Amino acid sequence: MIYFAYQAASDLLEPFRAVAQAASAVLSHPGHGMAGNKFFRSLGAAFDLLAQTRLTHGRPDYGIGTVKVGNREVPVIEEAVFSTPFGTLLRFRKDVETPQPRVLVVAPLSGHFATLLRNTVETMLPEHDVYITDWHNARNIPPEAGRFGFDDYVDHIIRFLEEMGPGAHVVAVCQPCVQVLLAAAVMAQADNPAQPHSMTLMAGPIDTRISPTKVNELATTRPIEWFEKNLISRVPMGFPGAGRRVYPGFVQLTAFMSMNMDRHIKAHVDLFGHMVSGEDEKALATRTFYDEYFAVLDLPAEFYLETVKLVFQDALLPQGLLEWHGQRVDPGAIRRTALLTVEGERDDICAVGQTMAAQELCSGLRPYRKRHHMQAGVGHYGVFSGRRWQNQIYPLVKNTILANE
Repeated sequence: MIYFAYQAASDLLEPFRAVAQAASAVLSHPGHGMAGNKFFRSLGAAFDLLAQTRLTHGRPDYGIGTVKVGNREVPVIEEAVFSTPFGTLLRFRKDVETPQPRVLVVAPLSGHFATLLRNTVETMLPEHDVYITDWHNARNIPPEAGRFGFDDYVDHIIRFLEEMGPGAHVVAVCQPCVQVLLAAAVMAQADNPAQPHSMTLMAGPIDTRISPTKVNELATTRPIEWFEKNLISRVPMGFPGAGRRVYPGFVQLTAFMSMNMDRHIKAHVDLFGHMVSGEDEKALATRTFYDEYFAVLDLPAEFYLETVKLVFQDALLPQGLLEWHGQRVDPGAIRRTALLTVEGERDDICAVGQTMAAQELCSGLRPYRKRHHMQAGVGHYGVFSGRRWQNQIYPLVKNTILANE
């Protein structure tokens, strides 16, 4: 019912947004003579915020047209290597003379599109052959495509690595650190030739019992039946996935924003100020971030509920009890995949210590094949985006990959 109410409200507000957009365009157009007046600039900025501050449900463009490799600009072509109804193995193909290390970036399936990792990909592209798990919006997946649960996510990672072939590397960001560690263990137990040469786990909930955050506490204060009753909806009519049970992306976004509402309000107040004062570059930076942040996708209900239960409520992985298709999985079986774990000092989503727990679980790896890094001064997003990611964390990821080529 919550999805129908949300969609009805969104549809009702659309004409008002269109009017606000038109009014903003008139007030800010230099030819009308009003753009130089502070009152009209303020009014135009207010209309612009009203028009632009909304959720969207389509994947934004990655927008990576070229990348500098050595001394030359090289075109980047997005190539769908393999697809299922639920996700695409997307390659950022470049025409370079020397083969580069192949890396699979595993994006979260947690309410945002994989484009949230655009900066992660851009940073790695000059020196790596980068692939990404480009997850599809569940509201666009017909119910007849079947279910997509926790095990299916792991299946996709394994299949994607097999499509890439032996010798690849994997970098997981946030939520999929658990599934990537599980996939690596499954592949090691089966002696799969495509098991990755290295595995980087960044800000992921390997052991959520360590220093629980608000996210962890929310997941453990109510039974799983509460989540199913109150957070799961069916996709309304008018979309390809009509009738599919989903955890709506707008619900996830609301939960995340409520954790730092003061910061988001301040960001929009500052955005208004930048627009009024003509600080276009600062306004563009804020707007670009929120255009991405407000692009949401729905999760298949079974994947969301199983993740909450297995990872956050029961914490089965660190206890050695997590299963894949009924088979007990042992991370200690990993012996050929080097491990790097990365955490952010100020991460309020995945606390310090939760990702590092993978170091102990991978008991079959020799000490020189394991490394942990705690990045000072960054929160959750700073682990995989921004200057500290580019200048301090990425060099460690690159060295881990090169050392295990």
